[in-house]
Amino acid sequence: MPSLKEIVDSYMRKVSGIGEYCDRCLRTERYGGNVVLMIVDACFTSVGLNYFTAVVPKVKEFNEKLVKSGKIRSLRDLARANMDELRAVWRNRRSWLAAREIASYLSRVNDNDRTALRTWAREAKLENWKENPIGRIKGVGLITFQYLRMMGGIDTVMPDKIVKRVINGILEKAGYKPIEDDIEFVKKAEEVAISCGYRPIELCWMTWLVQLEGRKMRIEKYSKILPEI
Repeated sequence: MPSLKEIVDSYMRKVSGIGEYCDRCLRTERYGGNVVLMIVDACFTSVGLNYFTAVVPKVKEFNEKLVKSGKIRSLRDLARANMDELRAVWRNRRSWLAAREIASYLSRVNDNDRTALRTWAREAKLENWKENPIGRIKGVGLITFQYLRMMGGIDTVMPDKIVKRVINGILEKAGYKPIEDDIEFVKKAEEVAISCGYRPIELCWMTWLVQLEGRKMRIEKYSKILPEI
């Protein structure tokens, strides 16, 4: 039976260059460093649609129509944005309610959007996430909570279904039991990554980017989009 590291290495070889995307995420520099777009991305992603074909195009549309136009320049603007204008881009009302509440809370943490997200992420803890001001927001589950922490600079893992399927599959191949509890899964995934010489965020991103869409892996299929986001 191959070792855990041998199995993880075989996956990581398929996603060379992933470190650059993870670095940008941890530096809070996705979407050109625009925290408003990061929050919107996280709230759209929570709906469960295809990230690259549904979420990213809508985040870009939001950027073109409401950010570049000057209507929404900051988290404070997003917090009080008109719901009808927002839903003209993305119809899911729950996504926008969550985004506005997240923006409202963060805008009170610090006047600088990037500093606000990073300050919150640094202080937010996995174990008591439900008691966290953002964790208590309706529409924010543990997956969205972890995604926001990652974009705020925390090297961790999101326990979404793809991440769990791939990493639990790796554990089983190495002779370990899969872990279903989300918090315990995050802790185990972080442990696996570090023990194998990788950052937790790299293991997380790997699980998404090795997925096949048609005949190509996502890291190849979306190679032109990834540097933009």
